Amino acid sequence: MQACNDKRSKPTEVLSAEHRVIEQMLDCLERVAADGRVRAALCAEDARDCVEFLRTFADRCHHGKEEDVLFELLRARGMPTHVGPVAVMLGEHEEGRALVKRLDAAARSADARAAAVEFAAAADEYVALLRDHIAKEDGVLFPMAESVLRDEDRVEALRRYEARERDDLGAGTHERMLGLSERLAHKYGVKRASERAAPAFGGCCHH
Repeated sequence: MQACNDKRSKPTEVLSAEHRVIEQMLDCLERVAADGRVRAALCAEDARDCVEFLRTFADRCHHGKEEDVLFELLRARGMPTHVGPVAVMLGEHEEGRALVKRLDAAARSADARAAAVEFAAAADEYVALLRDHIAKEDGVLFPMAESVLRDEDRVEALRRYEARERDDLGAGTHERMLGLSERLAHKYGVKRASERAAPAFGGCCHH
């Protein structure tokens, strides 16, 4: 599995590798939600682990790198962030955060049946949102980013990614998140991130 602070030459490659990790957890989230539907009760540990991963890895680590590093560098190179692809991505980040709050509330509910129903509903929305979001970033935004970033921007982005891992998340955090994801993937028989092919950039956005 790719680590959150994976060493790669391009900042978009780091983010794309993290997408594969997030996709692994999206599959786990679907399985946890489906299991809850069938049993009319959530596995509390698995539901909590899903929420923790989504908040820590998907949002604080991954979306944080995009918002605080990549998008800021793109803005400095003239790409607008209040309209266009970046604005869409920012809006979807906020949608995702709202859905994770719903997942968390459901996971903490004392009403087992209602919790399972609400968790599954929020999981369906979150998985659909994130899969579409990832496809747009990998297929459209990241190729656009590579067309405007300069070499010095790439070096700066990678440096700031490492600083975020070290200073903002804390030592051992991403390893713990990866271990958590591996536990769920093993339990639910989900394909690992390392087995998922990265998308090939191309088409109208690749000049």
